[in-house]
Amino acid sequence: MYDVIIIGGGPAGLTASLYAARAGKSTLILEQNAFGGQIATAPRVENFPSVNEIAGARLADNMFEQAISHGVEFDMGTAAVEIAENGFTVTTEYGSYFTKSVVLSTGVSHKKLPVASAEQFEGKGVCYCAVCDGAFYKNKTVCVVGDGNSAAQYALFLAELCNKVYMLTMLDKLFCDKELTDRIVNNGKIEWTTDVTVTDVVGDDNVKGVAYKDTDGAITYVDVDAVFVAIGQQPHNEIFANVVKLDKRGYILAGEDCKTSCEGIFAAGDCRTKLVRQCTTAVGDGAVAGFSAALYADKVK
Repeated sequence: MYDVIIIGGGPAGLTASLYAARAGKSTLILEQNAFGGQIATAPRVENFPSVNEIAGARLADNMFEQAISHGVEFDMGTAAVEIAENGFTVTTEYGSYFTKSVVLSTGVSHKKLPVASAEQFEGKGVCYCAVCDGAFYKNKTVCVVGDGNSAAQYALFLAELCNKVYMLTMLDKLFCDKELTDRIVNNGKIEWTTDVTVTDVVGDDNVKGVAYKDTDGAITYVDVDAVFVAIGQQPHNEIFANVVKLDKRGYILAGEDCKTSCEGIFAAGDCRTKLVRQCTTAVGDGAVAGFSAALYADKVK
């Protein structure tokens, strides 16, 4: 039996594990993909307190190593939760575990570009991670689709590698730090086109270009070697709908106290209902959820 099981090994889950372990609780993290979550694919992180700049993968590794040093156990698998007597049963494809409390920190995934041809070129020029795939397009021409913080970071990162970066946004502004917007506007390698919608991705064996439509309906085609997509995120909490309440978009209903509709289950990070989804807010949630789960475990006999 564990005192706390955490489902999801991103910044929220890793922080929750640290706080639970430091409270003296036996703690297990279950992760279905790779530890670190989306932050592990960020080209660089520049808004984490006390750190001027760090690669997302390095920050994720630091969090992982710190958790290990405090005795947190790790395992892989896609987890489901059922309410049991005096606790919860957590089951993966590899086995079952019993725990007194649970922290859900499953994060979110990238939304796919809603263009039929985009799926055809996934892995052949349509990319969802600049740090993973950017190096393949060094000295080439690429396109970034999106208007948020991730899209801005992608464009700036790729501008350091590529000859030219087209940036396509649906509106006439970026939803990111003003500093990032200023850097994009002043970067000679980035050509930012506003008020457009991508209509097609074209190529043969690999991406050769992208087409977009402006507000007048005119279609423009540009030659690019890759399309990097950063258009938002979506949760994957359906598997927990039997134990906690979700909102209409699939996020776990939980406030700043990280308490869900089920006593003993807490939600931390991007998977829960919240206004700001950043690494720092995920870490904050993790601290609250990990500490709260440890306190709850003390009440279970």
